[in-house]
Amino acid sequence: MKTMMISIGEFFFRYRNQAFPLIIIALFVLAAPSSEIFQSEGLDQAKDIIAVMIAISGLVLRAMVIGYAYIKRGGLNKKVYAKNLVTEGMFGVCRNPLYVGNMLIYVGIFLLHGHPLVVVAGITLFAFMYQCIVLAEEAYLEEKFGEGYRAYCADVPRWIPQFSKFADATEGMEFNFKRVLIKDYSTIAATLITLSLVEVYERLELPNPMQYIDYLTFLVVSVTAVGMLTGIVSFCKKRGILAEKKAI
Repeated sequence: MKTMMISIGEFFFRYRNQAFPLIIIALFVLAAPSSEIFQSEGLDQAKDIIAVMIAISGLVLRAMVIGYAYIKRGGLNKKVYAKNLVTEGMFGVCRNPLYVGNMLIYVGIFLLHGHPLVVVAGITLFAFMYQCIVLAEEAYLEEKFGEGYRAYCADVPRWIPQFSKFADATEGMEFNFKRVLIKDYSTIAATLITLSLVEVYERLELPNPMQYIDYLTFLVVSVTAVGMLTGIVSFCKKRGILAEKKAI
């Protein structure tokens, strides 16, 4: 079973940028967003607030990871790879903090959608895929780093962040906000745009969507603004305007 999960993990590690969005789209096409919980608009609004907070907490966690100790994502030639074993920063709190942040984002998106089928299937499927990816990475890291990696695994949890270790793990380190912006702007933009589009989708599925025209206009303007800002950051990054200064 583990061998099969490692193979699945290697596949999704290689093709996650293509597969994950397609899976989300397929789930959203399969079932429209739920506009009420137990016929209560108040409960639905509370659910939406919680969903957005969960997604934002995922972005915050990712920012903490990248701001303290960045590792190259995507491996080498889309295969699992690591030049060094990174154990400082948030990697001293949790072995897979970026993936935990990603899962929080996905949980928020699926919960905002609200349809029980999408919430359960989406969270379960993505949790399984990330577990497979992690098993594939762990097999590689154990083979490459041996006893050092096994000692790291014994000391740091795989999924649940142990924040009591945060002070020691980040001792002497400075948070690099510019690096967060440079390395994670696309994820931040994609999350905000997806959350907004889920809200648009939900309103358009209602019997009289035009009664929400002001809210829909706000969402469209927000998506446009985020898209423009993303383009500006991308342009500045390519021109080297946001490049990190290298130590002499």
